[in-house]
Amino acid sequence: MPTTKTTATAARATSAGFSDEERLAMQARVRELKSPSAEGDERAAGEAEIRAKLAEMPPKDRAMGERIHELVTASAPHLVPRTYYGMPAYARDGRTICFFKPASKFRVRYATLGFQPDAQLDDGEMWPVEYALTELTPAAEARIATLVKQAAR
Repeated sequence: MPTTKTTATAARATSAGFSDEERLAMQARVRELKSPSAEGDERAAGEAEIRAKLAEMPPKDRAMGERIHELVTASAPHLVPRTYYGMPAYARDGRTICFFKPASKFRVRYATLGFQPDAQLDDGEMWPVEYALTELTPAAEARIATLVKQAAR
């Protein structure tokens, strides 16, 4: 029979309900918040963080992430690159505006481009804040550029 300590630990892990991927993302966020990049060149530090995260991704996610990075930096050069829960992201005045979530991050079938509330993509009573990405066609790239420009105002 398991000890009380083992049973309590197992129960706590089960009741928390977080997957290994979710726990890793939360740990990455804590490291980001403690990062010394705010003391130095925030843009250069963020660019290096994003490049490192892209290099860790599987080829399909990496290619999509690199292209998203190019589109965002060209569409809204004033946004500062950074990571957000270990994902490539872009911020204005220290607040995350948009982020790229690779499919491999949470083992799902598609990557997403997400927008935080400060993006202000408001469109009536209801609007999407995350977009599924399966392929970056010219039409998808044009839509991304438009959304980023709107979000980065």
